[in-house]
Amino acid sequence: MEKVWKERHEMLCNIDAVIFDMDGSLVDSMWMWKAIDIEYLGRYGIALPMDLQSKIEGMSFGETAEYFKAHFPIPESVEEIMEEWNRMAWDKYMYEVPLKKGIPAFLEGCKALGIRLGIATSNSRILVENVAKVHNLRDYFSCIITGTDVLRGKPNPDIYLAVAQELDVSPARCLVFEDIVAGILAGKNAGMRVCAVEDEYSVQNREAKKELADYYIEDYTGLF
Repeated sequence: MEKVWKERHEMLCNIDAVIFDMDGSLVDSMWMWKAIDIEYLGRYGIALPMDLQSKIEGMSFGETAEYFKAHFPIPESVEEIMEEWNRMAWDKYMYEVPLKKGIPAFLEGCKALGIRLGIATSNSRILVENVAKVHNLRDYFSCIITGTDVLRGKPNPDIYLAVAQELDVSPARCLVFEDIVAGILAGKNAGMRVCAVEDEYSVQNREAKKELADYYIEDYTGLF
């Protein structure tokens, strides 16, 4: 516990804002997107390509829909693809996706210290707002930026810089929590400190995440 406390103290030293990626960093939801991809492509008799996740990692919601439209024989428009994904994900976010372990106490701790909180997600606006409502997160987060709000997805720094600007905090005084390599790179490219978060979805990249990030945690337990 002492080691955890020391790590938390170091992470939050000279930090004015904490910015979370959503899927896999704030909530345990990465598993469901693979399930949705399998179901959605299966409707058109398309098997899930083994390398699909690595191809779309870090893309915004819209960029991913454009990738699907360009690479698979899908009759739906890009807008229709996104609408269908929103519908398929809605119930799962409502009833099957929990917060990462230790998140409630960590958010309370940040709030008590006056640390500003933001979300930088590649997901759609409607889904992230739904997650915030389900888990009563809106009182904690004063800024939510999605991939559709910026020009370039992760690993480009655009989304993290947009959150920092909205929070009126220097990037150098921001701490990012991310679970995938592209997201970690986005935070670092924005000039921010980054803590990598353990997630089953990206377990194969654990060593790369540890090497790229400034810190690494299995979950948020004990950080506050």
